[in-house]
Parts: sequence; C-alpha cells; structure tokens
Amino acid sequence: MASLRGMRGHKRSWRAAAALGMVLAVGGSVISGCGGGSGRDTLVIYSGRTSNLIKPLLDKFAEETDTNIDVRYDNSANLALLLDEEGDHTDVDVFLSQSPGAVGFLDEQGRLGEISSDLLGKVPEGDAAADGSWIGLSGRVRTLVYNTDLVDPATLPTSVLDLIKPEYAGKVALAPTNGSFQDFVTVLREKLGEEAAGSWLQAMADGNPPTFNDNTAIVEAVGRGEVPMGLVNHYYAFVAKSDNPDLPVENHFFAPGDYGSTLLVTAASIVKDTDQPEAARKFVEFLLSEEAQKYFASETFEYPLASGVQPNPVLPPLDQINPTRVDLSTLGGDLESTAELIQRSGLSS
Repeated sequence: MASLRGMRGHKRSWRAAAALGMVLAVGGSVISGCGGGSGRDTLVIYSGRTSNLIKPLLDKFAEETDTNIDVRYDNSANLALLLDEEGDHTDVDVFLSQSPGAVGFLDEQGRLGEISSDLLGKVPEGDAAADGSWIGLSGRVRTLVYNTDLVDPATLPTSVLDLIKPEYAGKVALAPTNGSFQDFVTVLREKLGEEAAGSWLQAMADGNPPTFNDNTAIVEAVGRGEVPMGLVNHYYAFVAKSDNPDLPVENHFFAPGDYGSTLLVTAASIVKDTDQPEAARKFVEFLLSEEAQKYFASETFEYPLASGVQPNPVLPPLDQINPTRVDLSTLGGDLESTAELIQRSGLSS
C-alpha cells in the first residue's frame, strides 16, 4: 500500500513540477580525497545547495578524510523527484536540501534512512525530524528585501498577507519555482487553509508581480532599482552587500508570528539502504561541526543551528526577529499540491 501511495504522489509531483518548468538537468562534479581514484567507494551526494554555497565544505571534508565525493547539483525539488524516480536502484548516499519540503517529500516516499540520536542532539528540538530522517544545518528567515532609494521603510507592511493591497501591486518580486517560496506557500496552506492560501496567491498574481528564477536574481534587480522590493531569504541581501557595501538594499522583517518571517532550514539526510553508511554519517557529522557551522555563519550569512556556534554579528539576533517556527515535517507531503496551487494562480518565472 505504501508503495502504491508513493507512486501516485510521485506522478502528481512530476506533473506539477513540469508545469512550473522544473526540468531535470543535473550538473555534477567529482571531488577526490588525497588518495585519488574512483569507484563505488565514492560518497555520492545530491545537493540542492548551490556549488558556491557548499563546495568549499565538500572540498574540506574530502581532503581531511581522504574521501572521494561525486556531487550532483540542482534545484532541491528536482533532485528529490529524481531520487524518488531512481528508487531502490539509486546510488545516492546523502541528500542535501535547500528546502525542508524536499526532504519531507522523500521521507513521505520512504527514501530516507535514520540519522543517529547523537547527531540529532546537536541541534535544537524542532530543527530535526522526529523520526531522524533529516537534520537541520542552517537557518534562513523569510523576509522582504527593498531598495532604500525607492522605498520608505515606514510604508512597508507588518504582515506578508498585506502585500496584496493595491499600493503594492506589481512592486513585489517573486520566485515562484524557488524551493523556499514553495515552502512558504506550503506554510500558508497548512496554517490558513487551501482556500485562503490560494486566494493570496491569486491576488498577488493579479497584481502582475515581476518574477525571477531565484532569490539572487531578485536581490540583484532590487539593488539595480528595477523593482522596489521582493520576497527572499534574509541572507541574500547580506551576501550582496558584502560584495558591494553601497548597494541600496535592506531587509524588512515582518512582525513576530507573521508567516512572512518563517524560519526555514537547510537539511541533510542519509539515503535509505546506502552502502556507504559510515562515510555518510561522518559527512553529516562534519556539517554539524564547529568548523562547518562557522562557515555557514561567516561565509553564507545563515544562522548556524548546531549548539554552541554563534551567528554572524552583522545579523540581527533571532530572538530580536522572533521568526515564526513551524513543524517542518509537514512541508514535504504537500509538495505537489503547493506546486499545483502556484501554477493555478498563473505565477511563473
């Protein structure tokens, strides 16, 4: 019965993904440890995190442990669907996701193994799956980035739901196929209900908002003044301003408890029945180490999740933002329904 349910959900996901233009075109690379060579003793990783964000850590792990790594990069949802398509024949050992919804989907399909309790204990409760299927690595807060030359912050709303008001029509950039935006929409569906979430999406679409493929493109467009504001994750503005301190962009965090300030986590999972269980475990453990967590804090401006590692001091403290936290395990089961809802609204990038 579980297999049949998974196949039905898989087919719906493929249709929804195709409708949103999420075509499987996986890029990859091989990273060799000091010993070089290749073979099935290689640790195979599907990474929904882009190369510029995660490759330095992969290189470090490969060098320090003399492990060969075959990493394949793409959108987290694409890779989750591909892994499910491969099923029991996959050679993937570790799944890294930019989006908690993608690992939630794989957990629903029974594709994930179990992370040991000692590793789960390294992050706060709620930042790992109760069943051990995934563990959070870093946190991103949803936010509204705006151009400081074009927008008076006093005019910005306290709730993301207010962005459907006439004064914001056509001024808020969106990335409809981005995993974080889809997770945000799933949160709306979970908390407000299908009808209310769909109405909000339709109202946003009716305002003819500028759409982009990802958050980076939104921040760049806002920085150039092509669009006044856009919904993104918090760290993109900080990364952009680290390269250009004069860039006229700032983050606007919605009121505490608002769904527009939801905390989303990046996640790691060990694939079910991997034949590299020890190497996979060591890799996840490395990503939770002080060295890797400090990398997330200093280089990518994300909030480290492992206990004892402080965020980058340029970031506002999480207790100041007071972001909304949700049960992230609920995000994956509705991956296809969220994609279909976005498609029906007419939003596309």
